[in-house]
Amino acid sequence: MPAKKNPKVEIEALRAEIMAHNKRYYELESPTIADAEYDTLLSRLIKLEKDHPELRTADSPTQKVGGAVSSSFAPVKHARPMLSLDNTYNEEEIRAWNDRVLKNMPSGQTPSYILEQKLDGLSCALTYENGRYVRAATRGDGETGEDVTENVRFVGNVPPELRGKNLPQTLEIRGEIVLFFEDFKKINDEEKEAGRPPFVNPRNCAAGSLRQKDAQITKRRHLKFFVHSYGDWRPEHELAGHSSFLDRAKLMGFSVEPYELARSIDQVVEHYNRFRDTGVAKLPYAVDGLVVKVDSFAHQRRLGFTAKSPRWAVAFKYPAQQATSVVNDVEFSVGRTGTITPVAKIEPVFCGGVTISNVTLHNFDEVARLGVRIGDRVLIERAGEVIPKVIKVVEKARGAKDVVPPKKCPVCAGPVLKEEDLVAVFCDNPSCPAQVRRTLEHYASRAAMDIVGLGDSAVDQLVSKKLVKDAADLYDLKREDLLGLELFKDKKADNLLAQIAASKAKTLDRVIYALGIRHIGEKTAETVAERLDLDALLRATEADFQAVPDIGPVVAKSLHAFFSSFAGKNLISRLRDHGLTMAKPERVIAAGAPFSGMTFVFTGALTTFTREEAEEKVKSLGGKASGSVSAKTTYVVYGEDAGSKLKKAKELGVKTMTESEFEKMLP
Repeated sequence: MPAKKNPKVEIEALRAEIMAHNKRYYELESPTIADAEYDTLLSRLIKLEKDHPELRTADSPTQKVGGAVSSSFAPVKHARPMLSLDNTYNEEEIRAWNDRVLKNMPSGQTPSYILEQKLDGLSCALTYENGRYVRAATRGDGETGEDVTENVRFVGNVPPELRGKNLPQTLEIRGEIVLFFEDFKKINDEEKEAGRPPFVNPRNCAAGSLRQKDAQITKRRHLKFFVHSYGDWRPEHELAGHSSFLDRAKLMGFSVEPYELARSIDQVVEHYNRFRDTGVAKLPYAVDGLVVKVDSFAHQRRLGFTAKSPRWAVAFKYPAQQATSVVNDVEFSVGRTGTITPVAKIEPVFCGGVTISNVTLHNFDEVARLGVRIGDRVLIERAGEVIPKVIKVVEKARGAKDVVPPKKCPVCAGPVLKEEDLVAVFCDNPSCPAQVRRTLEHYASRAAMDIVGLGDSAVDQLVSKKLVKDAADLYDLKREDLLGLELFKDKKADNLLAQIAASKAKTLDRVIYALGIRHIGEKTAETVAERLDLDALLRATEADFQAVPDIGPVVAKSLHAFFSSFAGKNLISRLRDHGLTMAKPERVIAAGAPFSGMTFVFTGALTTFTREEAEEKVKSLGGKASGSVSAKTTYVVYGEDAGSKLKKAKELGVKTMTESEFEKMLP
């Protein structure tokens, strides 16, 4: 029997993998797994955290929407978080969701459901003041999006001014920006004629069109906006339910998808089956499921929210599209942290509206599980408009070649390692050109050092010309170096040098995150920087790192491996020599610091705040937010489904309070 996995190690590995996939999907728009597989990873993490609530942390992907904010546009804070939907994939799962809804309904009452198609586009929030369009933002990470105001102004069906009377003084309307199949085909024909690579699918084309620096390009792409919800407006105070809201939005001048009402879950399933079989193919735009919402606002309020999703709504996903093809070869892709991913090069096949020639195999454990060999015919599945995956081998080929993990890095010929309890193999050479490219792109990203102008093209040229081998080399760049690059002229070179110089003032947490250390995300970097200064980091043992709240053995080992290594110490020394301050982040504390000396622990599902928002409130008021309960804890604030932390607080005699009681404490 295989050895039982350590839940803490598995949880940390899952979090790292999911957050990496979030970045690829939301920031890079180049996902490498299907929606269904991502959901499987997330479901596994949710189950593990439910079974081991003491291991749940505020920065877990289960506690927030997974995206991040691009560095291409100014950030915009959403009035209310833009949450995601939980997914169901079959009748059994949608009926189980319905059972949970009924369990929480008032005695004798049953809900009506509103059914809308789940558009496969780009989520966007439009803000109107006194009836006039003033701002638009993408979803981003759910809390903060990108300012795309000028581009959305050219989305054809977005009204510049709302119709009707008694309009809300401020209205944030939310929906999906999509590209019709007909327009998508025309755009790709134009791209091919111009000698440019065509877009992969309508969603990516819509996202790229909306993020154009030249709004006239956006205008020519004929994007459309369809309303599905609201943010900064409370129609539940004047309307009965979501169907009434959609009707009101239509009267204001917005485009709204046709919807249907269902009186029971049987009617929901009937509509789903009928539309899946005969309706989807007739739509002029891409959809990937049916959105089922409890219609009544009163019932929605009763059901509430989890940390990242409403309990009163769910996505009922349509089956993924499939095809078969032959594996012609397998190539190895090297990522930022050195992870080597096998990618199958298949005989081109048309699936889900696009021609597919690359299929991810994820990792070598998955290759072994599937038994994939070069020459075999495989069944591929394309879900969520992303790079497809292999489902199974459908025909074994005679003389097929096994897929063997490389003994040397395919890019730099450096040593390849595999960590215990993790499936990935990785290149152990931090100077590997593939890693250097991805690391520099990460180093320059908005959440890291925010070096505007240091994009993929500039990085590729700098590495190819051997002008830059690591982050410290950026600070040695001279004007003449940049002028030797393609598309770099005087002003662009000066601007990039100014951005690089400005990055020297970034705080320690930003630098830690920017270094691209394995398993280290923004939240972990912030947590570490709050407790250890740079000199302490360089001296710290694995035990010292594990003493930091919410840092487990995998993350501690990764931190220690970097900061104790010659390469890590040398890089830090060179960054210091170049004038990077790397000071500990200073938190702005509210006047009077009413929570000074207090420690708060949050547990269960909060509804008014996200976990991060609540912890930030505490910190800004002089208190501490911890992930574990001890006798020194001042208060444990609990929401729905609170588990072991609440129980431990009662055992230790620690004061507990509800989320609403905590809210009343705030100034």
